[in-house]
Amino acid sequence: MNLNFLMTWAALHPVFHVSLLKKCVGDPTSILPWESLDIKDSLSYEEVPIEILDRQVWRLRDKEIASMKVFWRNQLVEGGTLEAEANKISHYPHLFPFVPTLV
Repeated sequence: MNLNFLMTWAALHPVFHVSLLKKCVGDPTSILPWESLDIKDSLSYEEVPIEILDRQVWRLRDKEIASMKVFWRNQLVEGGTLEAEANKISHYPHLFPFVPTLV
């Protein structure tokens, strides 16, 4: 019985060949000009939030999690990204005029 099982798997030969790959053609409008980016020595740049597009509060059992949709500079995606609000208030206070500052 064990030998029959091994014989059925012997006919199976999974192969991945390079000929199965297809060329990826990207959208040239999604490429940012590198001159407009402030590229650091580590070949990275800092994303700067421009505005808050939307804000929502998720209610869990005994907890509330505030999140917001942020539009970033040099980002071509319309609609922005969803970010947790708690860690963004301290980094970007100019975007939160509705939050009182602690003195």
